[in-house]
Amino acid sequence: MKRLVAFTIISGALLLSSCGKNLNQAPKYGLNAEAVYSDPNNYIKVLAKLYSGMSMTGNQGPAGQADIAGIDEGFSAYVRVLWNLQELPTDEAICGWNDPGIPDLNKSQWNADNVWIKGMYYRIFYQITLCNEFIWQAREEKLNERGFTTSQIAEINMMVKEARFLRALAYYHAMDLFGNVPFVTEEDRVGAFNPEQIQRADLFAYIESEIKAIENDLTAPAAVAYGRASKSAAHALMARMYLNAETYLGAGNSRNAECATYCEKIINTGAFQLDDVYQDIFLADNHTSPEIIFPIVYDGLYSQTWGGTTFMICSALGGSMVAADYGVNGKWAGNRATRPFIEKFTDSTEDSRWMFYTAGQQIDITSMSTFTQGYANPKYKNKTKDGLNGSNNATSAHVDVDFPMFRLADVYLMYAEAKFRTGDQATALTYMNYIRERAYGDSNHNYTSLTLNDFLDERARELNWECIRRTDLIRFGLFSGDTYVWPFKGGDAAGISVEDKYELYPIPTSDVVLNPNLTQNPGY
Repeated sequence: MKRLVAFTIISGALLLSSCGKNLNQAPKYGLNAEAVYSDPNNYIKVLAKLYSGMSMTGNQGPAGQADIAGIDEGFSAYVRVLWNLQELPTDEAICGWNDPGIPDLNKSQWNADNVWIKGMYYRIFYQITLCNEFIWQAREEKLNERGFTTSQIAEINMMVKEARFLRALAYYHAMDLFGNVPFVTEEDRVGAFNPEQIQRADLFAYIESEIKAIENDLTAPAAVAYGRASKSAAHALMARMYLNAETYLGAGNSRNAECATYCEKIINTGAFQLDDVYQDIFLADNHTSPEIIFPIVYDGLYSQTWGGTTFMICSALGGSMVAADYGVNGKWAGNRATRPFIEKFTDSTEDSRWMFYTAGQQIDITSMSTFTQGYANPKYKNKTKDGLNGSNNATSAHVDVDFPMFRLADVYLMYAEAKFRTGDQATALTYMNYIRERAYGDSNHNYTSLTLNDFLDERARELNWECIRRTDLIRFGLFSGDTYVWPFKGGDAAGISVEDKYELYPIPTSDVVLNPNLTQNPGY
């Protein structure tokens, strides 16, 4: 059974913890927490809820008992809101929908009441609250008090390490997207106080300390159950954080050497390889890919959601495209790619990462709402390597494609960039060319020398629509200002400068009003 998290565990997951009044959540109470945690067999079920917080939106599939109040349930899925915030304000994507908040993301003209920004913020802190409660209930004195055996305690302690990783991942996204945020751990009991605001640099240090505390105790990647966090998942998170350290800590605080070290930890395991076929990483059976380090797991039958990869596939279909060709039964006619991104593929007939659909599409976008303007980008497909449909094709759009939160190609590219920035151009060239050789199938398009911008462009080609573009553009100083523009940046069809305040999202107005300890991000 390939989907440990998605099958038997998620269906039995229990939502046990309450969220603070300042987080505007709508948690559901299942059983009394003490009764649930008194049974050692229930810990894996609660852990499943923590993992499913990255993929699902509630306790009853795509609709019903939603985790987050005040937003359409399908809109509140972790990966869906993360994708919108990381891709729509960049050159990689534009959405034609008029749902409240979407045009503002396309134009980088949002405010603190944008529903998608609120959805991401509250999803992150809902996830953190669940992790905190699990960690609190699994502390040593509680386990001993409940009379658990030594082996049971050891098993639960491993789950705690995974919960700490999931919490660190959520805090990483909070730091990256929002900067200075409310901060709570398992020691802070919900509802009793207004959380203090932690500074971005201090949150960086906290995440760093958490990963260092658990990295050696997590399961080795070769032994970890699919969908659960391994040592390499933790190392990938650290590498990404270190690569962007100057964004989080300020200019002059680069941590490129540390980024390279953590990439080496992953590479040296030998547990991962580049997939022979790029497209296979984004198919319905991508759980078989040797490249994915940490997936967010989806299943068309057992973990249904209108977010995640269901959203990513269906929103990219429209015009003359045939939904059945992509293993789904609906076209949502939303997201397309822009000319500046498309033109980064200089050898489109040979680069296997060129997946654009061009029939009936024009490359230029003058109207955001017209799907046939801009090339469609059906990178994700609910088809298997053998061309079969995903498990639920006949009855709904829900798909089997797992989202690769971390994968080896990203590690290679982070390693190459970190090495280049620290003066090791030979190693950088080697790892960049591993990516090129997979993309082209030979070495004819390999780099012979590198410039810093080559790393940004190669990441765009390799990692497009994988929730990383905004972060990359900020690292290279191209997200705000007018050095680089794209269609509708700043609200103009041709693209104009935007203020640097947009490099951070605002804390939702409701949280700032309710919690006097919070200071809004500058400019909002």
